[in-house]
Amino acid sequence: MNIILSDQDIGRIERSLDKMLSSSGAHCALLIDRSGQLISSSGDPSTLDVIALSALTAANFGATSEIARLLGEDEFALLFHKGKNENVHFSKIGTEFIMVTLFDDRTTLGLVRLRTEKVVHELREIFTEIMERNKGE
Repeated sequence: MNIILSDQDIGRIERSLDKMLSSSGAHCALLIDRSGQLISSSGDPSTLDVIALSALTAANFGATSEIARLLGEDEFALLFHKGKNENVHFSKIGTEFIMVTLFDDRTTLGLVRLRTEKVVHELREIFTEIMERNKGE
C-alpha cells in the first residue's frame, strides 16, 4: 500500500510516540510498516540498528501470523520479548503498521502495555485520516 505522509502527519505521529515514551518510561519507540520500512522513531535507540530491527520485526510478525493461523486465531495483536537487559513490545496498528517499544527494568511491562494501548488508538485514528485523504489523491 502506498501512502503519502505530510510533515504535519509525521509531526502528529512523533508527538504520539514522544508522549507514550514519557508516560511509560520506555526509552525508544519505532513505527514501521508491515514490509519493515521505518516510518518514524522517537527516543534513544542507542547503538541499535533500527533498519535491521524494523525488517526483523516485520518478519517476526509474518511468522507469528502463521502461528496464529495454525492455532485458529486471525492474528496476534501484540508480541513481547523479555531479555536480560532489554525488552521489546510489539503492537499491531491496523493492518499495515507495527509499533516497536524498547524498555528496560526501569519500567514494567504493565505500564508499557497500558501506555501503548492509548497511543495505538491515537495512531489508528491518524492513519485512518491519512488513508481517507490518500483515497482522494
